[in-house]
Amino acid sequence: MNDSHFWDNKKQSEKTISEFNELNSLLTDVKSLKEEIDFYLELLQDNTFDEIETAENEIENIAKKLNALEIKILLNGEYDKNDAILEIHAGAGGTEACDWANMLYRMYARWAEKHHYKVEVVDEQPGLEAGIKSISVIIKGLYAYGYLKGEKGVHRLVRISPFDSGKRRHTSFAAVEVTPVTEFSEDIQIEEKDLRIDVFRSTGAGGQGVNTTDSAVRITHLPTKIVVTCQNERSQIQNKEKCMQILKSKLLELQRLENVSKLEEIKGEQKKIDFGSQIRSYVMCPYTLVKDSRTGTESTNVSKVLDGDIDKFIEDNLKGAKI
Repeated sequence: MNDSHFWDNKKQSEKTISEFNELNSLLTDVKSLKEEIDFYLELLQDNTFDEIETAENEIENIAKKLNALEIKILLNGEYDKNDAILEIHAGAGGTEACDWANMLYRMYARWAEKHHYKVEVVDEQPGLEAGIKSISVIIKGLYAYGYLKGEKGVHRLVRISPFDSGKRRHTSFAAVEVTPVTEFSEDIQIEEKDLRIDVFRSTGAGGQGVNTTDSAVRITHLPTKIVVTCQNERSQIQNKEKCMQILKSKLLELQRLENVSKLEEIKGEQKKIDFGSQIRSYVMCPYTLVKDSRTGTESTNVSKVLDGDIDKFIEDNLKGAKI
């Protein structure tokens, strides 16, 4: 930053300053927590009842601060600070699976709201009777991708189906995909011959102009078979631009993983949205339990989890370093 040519590239300079501020903030947090721990250790050494009681009362508070600091340090991936493209696809289970996909979307939307993140719906395909077949959203906020990257995989629901007159227990599946939104995606060059672009009439909620014109856009990248759809914007041009932004982010992620086979290896658990492929199970009957099959993290309060309380699952995945 002291270099005389530092401001020659304004974009790079701003990025450097941002990185410096974040590292400085992290260092400040570490120093502050260390001073706090040292202070209470001294109280404990005084060995008087009042000092020991005061120090013991602060243990839980210090543990929370230490956990928050650990998570902050773990969010150090190349794209962890970026916005996230979150996609949910209903799997085996018919109407029940579509309803489950909608429940998952609500869970992530509530989680985002609690973290003061913005949720932008890009594409939504409603189910025939209820719920959604699929939905694609952009979750905007610092570290959105870092937190959500571990949610990628198949999610399983077991409950008494509200759509079954016989009140039988049903098992449903939905797949979650997470991709970082990358500022460098504009550097990705895509040839027109590699694209198939389809336009169609938007469905679902929207204004008169949205639902009565062929404004929705679906782009298929033929070499990789990546398909991106956008119908939330008011015009075909806007939807195409949003599609291209998401497609470029996906292609950059694929490029980062070096080749298609590596991407398929990572996404392999999502190919079969069915029994035995889930990363997390949400059981509402005959007992209540949410359990992550990768870390063993559990919660018996299913309603609270489905209301967006998933930080414990996210943090344990980060600590496990399995993603």
